[in-house]
Amino acid sequence: MKEPSRQAHWERRTQAPLLVLAVAFAVAYAVPIVAPDADPAVHRACTHAEWVVWGAFAVDYLVRLVLAGDRRVFVRTHWLDLAAVVLPLVQPLRLLRLVATLMLVGRRARMAPQIRLTTYVAGAVVGLLMFGSLAVLSVERDAPDGNIKNLGDAVWWSFTTMTTVGYGDHSPTTGLGRVLAVGLMLSGIALLGVVTANIAAWFIARFERDDQVERLQLAAILELQSEVRALRAEVAALGGGAAEPAGPAEPVERPAAPAPREATSPTP
Repeated sequence: MKEPSRQAHWERRTQAPLLVLAVAFAVAYAVPIVAPDADPAVHRACTHAEWVVWGAFAVDYLVRLVLAGDRRVFVRTHWLDLAAVVLPLVQPLRLLRLVATLMLVGRRARMAPQIRLTTYVAGAVVGLLMFGSLAVLSVERDAPDGNIKNLGDAVWWSFTTMTTVGYGDHSPTTGLGRVLAVGLMLSGIALLGVVTANIAAWFIARFERDDQVERLQLAAILELQSEVRALRAEVAALGGGAAEPAGPAEPVERPAAPAPREATSPTP
């Protein structure tokens, strides 16, 4: 068995800690938005936690880059990781910090073979709903004409937007909020397509498996029939060589029946 590389060993050892850090990042990102009136020290602690987590992901990327056999191939095949690490440095895109972390977590999670497509979809739905709700609340809460003022409104808007229902009772009024709405709509359509394709692939695989079983059964029946024919031919050949065919039987004479006795009259 081939020994795993140092990069694979590092990724296996750091997968669980990075997932824990991602959850901490999500909490630190959500607290200032959900509780804007909290103590300033809490906001500063959340900001520091965000940057610490981002630093951990950046160090993880650099370590994997150093441990990679071909660094050019690593950068080319892990460009999403690089974009997610560099993205928080762009100040106008601070609202996308959570997206960057989710991208990194998703990239690392896909390396675990035990995670199925259903887990991917469920995690993507939860992550997008959380990000959409928090992001739109942060940009629409202080908008003059905004109608998304609390977390409940934001979550409801995210659900209706991702499912492309769009009741219209809550809608973003700022430019950035509408950009977020477009992203959620496209993500919802993409996830729905993934679920539909997964269900269709399951049915197709099931039908193909049933057809294969029927073909194997038919092949077994045909082989059994050919064996039966061969056995019949062998039995017929053995039976014909062992015994001569019997001729016609001679007639057998029956003994003649005794003649009937004449009746005599009594003597007077």
